[in-house]
Amino acid sequence: MKQMRLRFAGACRLCGASLPAGTEAIYESETKTIRCLECATESTETMSLDPEPPCVESLSADSGVAGSSARREYERRKAKDEEKLREKWGRFGGLAVALSDERPHTKSWDRGAIGEERLGARLNALAADGLAVLHDRRIPGSKANIDHIAIAPGGIWVIDAKRYKGRPELKIEGGILRPRVEKLLVGRRDCTKLVDGVLKQVDVVRDLVGDVPVTGALCFIEADWPLIGGSFSTRGVHVLWPKRLAKVLIEATAGDVDVARMRETVSSRFKSA
Repeated sequence: MKQMRLRFAGACRLCGASLPAGTEAIYESETKTIRCLECATESTETMSLDPEPPCVESLSADSGVAGSSARREYERRKAKDEEKLREKWGRFGGLAVALSDERPHTKSWDRGAIGEERLGARLNALAADGLAVLHDRRIPGSKANIDHIAIAPGGIWVIDAKRYKGRPELKIEGGILRPRVEKLLVGRRDCTKLVDGVLKQVDVVRDLVGDVPVTGALCFIEADWPLIGGSFSTRGVHVLWPKRLAKVLIEATAGDVDVARMRETVSSRFKSA
């Protein structure tokens, strides 16, 4: 990372703020993205809240890079879209690329990567001897991946990050004459399949660790949460926001899980994506 004056306009990958050409910003060469100075300062301040710096092992390269696979997929799709435009418009291809909006499906990968990156930064700030964090882990035998895995003395948390708009809420149908059905709504969208996805990830991790408690969480990054309350659980999956998740993880100290050893076990099975 390095601080530089932007030659071209862009947007902060964390807060989404527009950054005009000539603005001082942080350039991240690994992901080829930029951060505004305010977000860079907040990240530094968050890391400094720990009384001791995180152990080197917990933040090693083997911990993975949050959002890296989503970021690569976004860049791949973006490059493919631009290539098609250049082929279509020939000598005016560069102008067509500059004036065209990104396809919604391509842009969704960018939004997802930003959500994972933001949550990953918050989780990294918690990483210490009593808590280990792994990011962007491949599920063996599958094209799917697990966004984040947090290992605490009280057990393992499988965390799926989502950057959705709208208010998450639990809708319950039936229960007396009909079977009880729980649905996750975000705004007016039925997002119950997200819960199904987290439960599948939980089962995969549980098959590896045996009797160690494994809990699933859906963390919505920019949802419309109420000022009071808001978090809930459905079918054993916690639905919450980053600050609430951080508090829950910090409090998960009651238990006898060997965090360092379990981290090695999980990371050896679920490789970086």
